[in-house]
Amino acid sequence: MTPSRTPGDGPGTILVGVDGSIPSLRAAAYAVGLARRQHSRLVAVYVRTLSSTVLSLADSGGHAAVNVVDAHNAVEQQLRDAVERDIARLDVDAHLVVRTGEPFTELVAVAQALNADAVIVGRSAGALHRLAGSIAVKLVRCGRWPVTVVP
Repeated sequence: MTPSRTPGDGPGTILVGVDGSIPSLRAAAYAVGLARRQHSRLVAVYVRTLSSTVLSLADSGGHAAVNVVDAHNAVEQQLRDAVERDIARLDVDAHLVVRTGEPFTELVAVAQALNADAVIVGRSAGALHRLAGSIAVKLVRCGRWPVTVVP
């Protein structure tokens, strides 16, 4: 016989960073399972990033900026549908927070504002991140929360 779990004996709030990539969707799936087992609140954070190049194109009427915004809108809608339809069926208290800015800064801001107990992110596959440091590495170095990096 397995002892019953008491709500609150695991992390109260789990934050997961999502961007529509395969590693972030794996991280979200892991986070959903953990939140369900631990009776935790799950907050998925999607950060819209707009580089200075895209912003300058937007100022000059370039179509690239419109394409980037459209792509962000499509990813946001897919994530919103997943939270409202798919995750809700699993009886998980899940919410999507959408921010615009630099992903590390925004994840930290949301985690602090919600007093998150754990942060989960997907592994970065970008070559630039190997040089500059991935969001996961920055979160670990930040040292404020337990960080799980999902491959």
